[in-house]
Amino acid sequence: MKIILGSASKRRQDILREMGYEFEIIAADIDEKAIRHDDPSQMVLAIANAKADALVPRLGTEGLLITADLAVVFEGEVLEKPRSEEEAFTTLRGYQGKPVGGVTAVVVTNLQTGKRASGIDKATVFFKRPFGESTIRDFIKSGKTFEHAGGLGVERPEFAPFVDHIEGTLDSVMGLPKDLTKKLIAEVQ
Repeated sequence: MKIILGSASKRRQDILREMGYEFEIIAADIDEKAIRHDDPSQMVLAIANAKADALVPRLGTEGLLITADLAVVFEGEVLEKPRSEEEAFTTLRGYQGKPVGGVTAVVVTNLQTGKRASGIDKATVFFKRPFGESTIRDFIKSGKTFEHAGGLGVERPEFAPFVDHIEGTLDSVMGLPKDLTKKLIAEVQ
C-alpha cells in the first residue's frame, strides 16, 4: 500500500525507512504555534491531526497518510526549537544532567476509507552528567541545535556520552515511535 509521510523531518524519514517502508513526502503547511494546549499530549495530538486535516484534501484516495508531532517537555514546560544561539545555550546548559521528556503523537489516515487512528507515546532521557560548555558551543556552532525541539538531538554522537538511559525508545524521542506507528497502520488497513 502507498504510504505518504506528512512531514519534512529527516529523522522521521530515517525511522520510516528503517521500518522498511517506501513512501512519498508531502509536508503540511500549517501554523503549529497557533495550536496550543496546557497538556503537551493533547497539543501534539491536535497538531498531528491538523497536519492530516491540511493534507487529506490535497491527496487522492489511495494509500495511508502518516503525520506526527513531538514536544520536548522540561520541568513542566514545552520547549520549541531555539530561536537564537543565546536561547540554545541557556536551554542546553539548563538541562544540567536533569531528565528531559518527549511526547509524540502519531496519526495514520487511510485515504480510501477515511479511517483514522492516533496515539501518544512518551519517553524520558536521563543524563549521567551535565554537558560540557564546549559540547554545547560546538553543537550550536554546527547549527544542528536549531533542528530540534528543545535544542537537543539525543541521537547525535555529541550527546551519546552524556546519556545514561532512556525510559521509552529513542525513536519516540526522535519523533516517530516505531511500535506505535506499526500499530496504527494495522488499525486503519
